[in-house]
Amino acid sequence: MMTDTQSTPPAEDLREETAAEAPEVAEHDRTAELENQLAEAKQQTLYAQAEIQNVRRRAEKDVADARAYAATNFARDVLSVNDNLERALSSIPAELREDERVKGLIAGIEATGRELVNVFQRNGLTRIEAMGQPLDPNRHQAMIEVPSDAEPGTIVQEMQSGWMIRDRLLRPSLVGVAKKPA
Repeated sequence: MMTDTQSTPPAEDLREETAAEAPEVAEHDRTAELENQLAEAKQQTLYAQAEIQNVRRRAEKDVADARAYAATNFARDVLSVNDNLERALSSIPAELREDERVKGLIAGIEATGRELVNVFQRNGLTRIEAMGQPLDPNRHQAMIEVPSDAEPGTIVQEMQSGWMIRDRLLRPSLVGVAKKPA
């Protein structure tokens, strides 16, 4: 049979065992907490890197757009010069075009118009096709409806040419659209 002294450890021995286990538990909790903080810091770093990359991409896109579309206001202003040149050429009567005294002048004005169109093309400006096309509200602005045998909604008159600068609308075409005759 066991004696009392053998069956229960003295209180002093219990205190020593508990004191020895307490630092191990505290150290384990502290390690887990530090691992959680490290994982959270890694996650925040990844988010920050992703945000920096997004900002860099946006800045690069903004710079590319600025380069591509920097001349937009200038191009819009020069289009009025092109319009006036086209109106001047279209207003010359056929009999005057045959007159030897003004043939050179007319040829020079036409050459100037062709060069202006070439400059537009080199800088990404393209004329919008309108005549005979269905009305596209993204490219054309209907000004009037014209009774016509053409399919309703088809452009039958162009009052002012429309232009694109690369993939953006610079100026819509001002057009007349066919409607069924009354």
